[in-house]
Amino acid sequence: MWEYEHAVETSATPEAIWRLWADVDNWGAWNAEIEKIEMNGPFAAGTRITMTPPGDDPIVLHIAEVRQDELFVDEARFDDLLFRTTHRIDPIARDRIRVVYRMEITGPGAEEAGTHIGPGITADWPDTMASLVELALR
Repeated sequence: MWEYEHAVETSATPEAIWRLWADVDNWGAWNAEIEKIEMNGPFAAGTRITMTPPGDDPIVLHIAEVRQDELFVDEARFDDLLFRTTHRIDPIARDRIRVVYRMEITGPGAEEAGTHIGPGITADWPDTMASLVELALR
């Protein structure tokens, strides 16, 4: 298994972060790595999201789990590898939360594949998450 996690703290409310996460059509407003995005249903487990990074092929994500104002998990399969990303809101004080993104790559050769491609996938997370919390504070 290969794993990576990044977290940011903010005074934004869990509801404000959740509204931005659940509004998939507008993820590009805070995630520069999205050129086009489409969702085939509600923001719920089982729904498919097709996300196209700038100048790249579309990536199909499946929402695996949703707990409103707390977390959602998306998964992508590439051959025998499973890319599972958890997006989580952790309360840390009365007016403070920690927003956490965690990616786990599992399957045959996951550690080697993750070492080669994982950092490229997660490299934008600090900037993306900073934009997310900035927008949530407005």
